[in-house]
Amino acid sequence: MAADGASTETDAQLATRLAVETGQILVRLRAQLFTERTSTWDVKDAGDAAAQAFLARELAQHRPSDAVLSEEGNEDRRRFDDDRVWIIDPLDGTREFSEPGRMDWAVHVALWDRDRFGAGAVSLPAINAVFCTDPAPPIPPSERDRPRLVTSRNRAPYSAVLVAEGLDCDAVRLGSAGAKAMSVVMGEADIYVHDGGMYQWDSAAPAAVALAAGFHVSRLDGSPIVYNERDPWLPDFIVCRPEFAEPVLKAIWG
Repeated sequence: MAADGASTETDAQLATRLAVETGQILVRLRAQLFTERTSTWDVKDAGDAAAQAFLARELAQHRPSDAVLSEEGNEDRRRFDDDRVWIIDPLDGTREFSEPGRMDWAVHVALWDRDRFGAGAVSLPAINAVFCTDPAPPIPPSERDRPRLVTSRNRAPYSAVLVAEGLDCDAVRLGSAGAKAMSVVMGEADIYVHDGGMYQWDSAAPAAVALAAGFHVSRLDGSPIVYNERDPWLPDFIVCRPEFAEPVLKAIWG
């Protein structure tokens, strides 16, 4: 539910709306910047700034009592004492956002409430898609003969190599963490394993959505992921169909 004194939107409704509307702002901005032949670095900076400004303004208006942990924002020290913390990545995949034709970038909005997710949404603006915790997407059926592993565009983490070899996976490569996790939620892939380092905002909203949908989400050692830790660094992440959880962990740890 909404916090005291906040808007009438539920937390889940707010998270979804913010993910969608931020994405719409980014789609329009991206088209304008490409038309103007803006440099790649300026496209990245403009996208980050516009998305952060909108989300910061909306959260300040609609959830003024809540703390915010954002990749692009200043440290909100309220989060060390508050129960409710919004964990956001205004533009996940700035590299992909800056490349014409790339669709694998995302917007992440999640609420960590005490010791669990209160809400979450991931939008993939380039394909006009949003995934949220309420209603959560169903796990799609899969009839592939071999599991499909999604990994980073430029390198395969060691854990992903172990999983690919141990489960005889086909591999696909995508950009942002949100796009990779949502490829599992959509049924385009079965397993996403990351051990190359990331921050809480990289995985919070994807984890919230995947958990609500019934997928396996954990650290690389199989333990639950805990958010709003003082150190924002959260180096590893697994999202997979539930039937692959045990085989994935066994492939990594033997």
